[in-house]
Amino acid sequence: MRQDERQWELDAMRGLMLVLMTLTHLPTRLSDPLGQPLGYVSAAEGFVLLSAYMAGRVYSTKADQHGTEAMKNAFFNRALKLYACQLALVLFAFTAIAGIGLLSREDAITGLLGFFLERPVVATVSASMLLYSPALLDILPIYIVFMLVSPLALLHGMAHGWRGVIAISLVLWFGAQFGLGPALYQLATGWFDMPLRYRDMGAFEIFAWQLLWVIGLWLGCTHSQTDHVAAQFPRWMVIGALALALFALVWRHAVGQTPMPAGSAVNLMFDKWHLGPLRLINLLALLVLVMHYSDWLKQHAPRWRPLETLGKAALPVFCAHLVVALLALAMFGASRPGRPWSVDALILFVGFYALWVVARLSLARDRRAALRRDRRAHPPGNVLSPSGAGQ
Repeated sequence: MRQDERQWELDAMRGLMLVLMTLTHLPTRLSDPLGQPLGYVSAAEGFVLLSAYMAGRVYSTKADQHGTEAMKNAFFNRALKLYACQLALVLFAFTAIAGIGLLSREDAITGLLGFFLERPVVATVSASMLLYSPALLDILPIYIVFMLVSPLALLHGMAHGWRGVIAISLVLWFGAQFGLGPALYQLATGWFDMPLRYRDMGAFEIFAWQLLWVIGLWLGCTHSQTDHVAAQFPRWMVIGALALALFALVWRHAVGQTPMPAGSAVNLMFDKWHLGPLRLINLLALLVLVMHYSDWLKQHAPRWRPLETLGKAALPVFCAHLVVALLALAMFGASRPGRPWSVDALILFVGFYALWVVARLSLARDRRAALRRDRRAHPPGNVLSPSGAGQ
């Protein structure tokens, strides 16, 4: 998407998701109260949905304008870029962060990198194959998988409609609620010697979270069409979504991030890692409200330029927020009630200032790259000198 075609509200929403994720992952006393601030939905769901929406818009347009091969190549190149980012983050975690954690004997790091510290060679090889995904480093691997399979879903949806794609996605999500991932893991261990435990392969159940990606692709592809008409939700649906979203918002801040006492089966319905059904309903209610009131929000919501800046440089900022969070955990440990406010304030200030610097540097680099591309595409013409005018 060219700079002049960007929608500022999408960049601002991505920036907001990055801010919320950073507040959640930095080990300060704000992590718990600002985690899931809009109900039983986290910033991760919003970020995945927005990323898929942008991918659906950008790559379906590329397929229409430049052909399917160009679209497939773009997806593959993006996956390679994500893979390079993941390798860099893993290398940083396995060297600098592990070293600091061992020297400081910080449980937050030794626990997070426990499998690597037990079996460093196996962990390194497995991480390079996107199999071993310690906490905080387990989102980019599923992004890479989504990028690699997205051309199939997008091309089928563009050619034959999205009902079949969404139906298959719902079946996979349903299976994930009843242990599809662990069952496939057990099947694989019957054929291969798997040194990894299932829990070391990442907290996100990919068969559940793919549903969000497919929904985002579908919406992005649909909204990219020139004849697209904005969705009109019936009044009862909007009122129901508003009531449900408000109830979840009040309940979350009244009782905390866990809706029921420990041990209650209801909590599984809100599970983040499996994208439980009640959590999904909460997310869809918020999605209906955002889509229904989008025009009003664009007209009346203030434009917070820092959020747009962060959103425009989403990938570098996302990676930077993981670096900052890992460093904070290694140096200060997990959040503790007795820690002075001044320490938490320092962590937050340094963390967000680092994200801002990364965003500005990334955008400046992109502008320079765009300028070089324009110069190559439109080289200045040769100016004839007076002596050569008659040649």
